[in-house]
Formats: sequence, C-alpha cells, structure tokens
Amino acid sequence: MNRVQIISDKNQRSLKIKSVIQKKINQNKIKNSNIIIVIGGDGFMLQTLKKNRKSKKFFYGINSGSYGFLMNKFSSKNIISNLHKARMITIFPLEMIVKNKKNQIKKHIAINEVSILRQSRQAASLSIYNGSHQVIKKLVSDGILVSTPAGSTAYNLSVHGPILSLNSKRLSISPISPFRPRRWKGKIVSDKSKINIKNLDSKKRPISAVADNIEVRNAKNIIVKTNQKIRFNLLYDRNRSLQKKIKIEQLRKETT
Repeated sequence: MNRVQIISDKNQRSLKIKSVIQKKINQNKIKNSNIIIVIGGDGFMLQTLKKNRKSKKFFYGINSGSYGFLMNKFSSKNIISNLHKARMITIFPLEMIVKNKKNQIKKHIAINEVSILRQSRQAASLSIYNGSHQVIKKLVSDGILVSTPAGSTAYNLSVHGPILSLNSKRLSISPISPFRPRRWKGKIVSDKSKINIKNLDSKKRPISAVADNIEVRNAKNIIVKTNQKIRFNLLYDRNRSLQKKIKIEQLRKETT
C-alpha cells in the first residue's frame, strides 16, 4: 500500500501542484513511501512540522509561496526521480519556556527562532544568561533573537545575525536594534546551552516571546534551549540541499 501523504495549503497554486503529484504517485511506485509531501511556503512547512512533531516520517517540502527557503522547487517532470534521490538532513527545534506576569508557564517549540520583542512604544530592558554565565547584564533594545542554524538565514539574517552551518552545533543570540550597548553584536553559543532571558522592567517595559509565529505576551522570564528529543527529518533535492542554500547565503553576505 502506498503510504505517501500529501499535505497542502489552500491556495490555488498549491492545490494544482497537489493534483499533479497525486497523479504521478498513482502511476509510479515510490521506493521510500514513508514520506509526507508538504506543499506551501516556509510558514506552512513550520506549521506542518509542529503538528506532526511525533511523526517519524520524512518531510519533503515543495514551494508554492514566495521564498521557500525550507522547501524544494517543484518539477512536474522530475518529481518522482527527485523523491527517489532526495537526501535527508535532521534538525532539532528550540524549546521556549515562558513565565508570564501571572506566573503561568507556557511552552512552545521553534524550528527557526525564538524572538523576544518589545510590546509597547518603549524599548525592552533585558538581562541574558547562558547557564550561570552572564552574557550581558543589561541590554536596552527592541528585543533579542535566539536562532537555530536552520533559521539563521531567516529573521536572524534580517537583524544582521551570523549565518550558521547546519553541522555547526551552535545557536546565535542576536540583538534587535540595540540602543545600549550600541555596539553589542550578540554571541554564538553551543546548541547545548540553556539561555535565560529576564525582563528587567516588566511593568513599564512589557515584552512578548515568539516561537517562530506563536506569541506569548507579557513575558517575565524566558528559557530557550535545544530539544534533543524532537527531531525533524527533512528531504532535499541533491542539487539544492539546505546545506547548499545556507552556504550560498553565507557567500552573499560576505560579498555585500
């Protein structure tokens, strides 16, 4: 029995691609049928991965959105061949544990990044620790970003954070529009780090904590760490692997 599953968002282009792929799969035998084909953009892929976080299947993304960094390019002619030849990479998400002003605990995972953002017109005032080591005593800024290697070319790159290789075993801590200290560029830490971010003035300067696109408002304290118990197996075309895409972005950054 063919167990290839197709999950698509609802836009017209995605549904058309889904119809084409379904016909191709019905006409061909897939060697590795333990696959979920995800059709959409990066946001839809992140949403799908989180919904299937307990699944041990392989996820093959097809871009029908604008950028689609986490996705593969659709080829009607080569889709079956691409599925047969696809290479797997494994990524681990971040876990965000937030205590809000009511002392409620909220937990969410993030595949790209955890972003701490000012919630009002006033800048956030934050202290950051890596375990017992103080990273920065007081950062006044629009916020802070903790990024995985897979997410380092997304929001992290927009705030001038470093691009991390997939096998680097590192996380990036990047400030968002730092006001004090102005020249602080952030820090690269081990992916085994336990990052603790505290709001130094939660009454006057409220902040929100966002795991990819899931927001927890009025955060007092945020812990961010890699969750090694959850793994996502992603499939990429041989000539357009995620590693290759990241290397291309690194070269672009160095030449601009």
